[in-house]
Amino acid sequence: MLGSIKGLKVTLATMMRKPVTAQYPIPSKRLDIEKRFMGFPALLWDDSNSEPYCTGCMVCVRECPTQCMSATMTDNDKFSEEKSTRKKIIESFEINLSRCIVCGICVDVCNFDAIEMSHEHELSKFQRNANRANLESLLDMGKAFQAKIGWKPVQVKNIGDPVLREKLQAEAKAKLDAKMEDSS
Repeated sequence: MLGSIKGLKVTLATMMRKPVTAQYPIPSKRLDIEKRFMGFPALLWDDSNSEPYCTGCMVCVRECPTQCMSATMTDNDKFSEEKSTRKKIIESFEINLSRCIVCGICVDVCNFDAIEMSHEHELSKFQRNANRANLESLLDMGKAFQAKIGWKPVQVKNIGDPVLREKLQAEAKAKLDAKMEDSS
């Protein structure tokens, strides 16, 4: 009897609370995605010289446990004109999102800050092999992700514009020198 009364008390207390259920299909009633959420991988865009960060080094392709990625690279014309620090650049890139297990290994192994786990997670299709993302769609996802969270490259060495890169490296060196002086 006492157990039934305790159960009824819990039921009545929860009946009076505001519901916490999100009405998923309705966009205005969805829960906000946390900044740390890992959706599908996306390629990032370098606004400093209008080219992708990806050099087509294939490290992410080789390390992917499901082998859902493929890529090709080409020579970068901007490098020969000294407008970019990247000798090679991505020519084509494709991810089969149906096979991707969203593990983040591709992000961890990338030396160029070229790929990040975006907030995209609603890319379902009705056909089995229709969920492939090409270079253009991956860059679009990346640009949207960069704008949404204010993404900046982790390493200054990955900025493609040679002038901006040298300026930021000099600023970082000056900060480090000032910090060293203060500590001694």
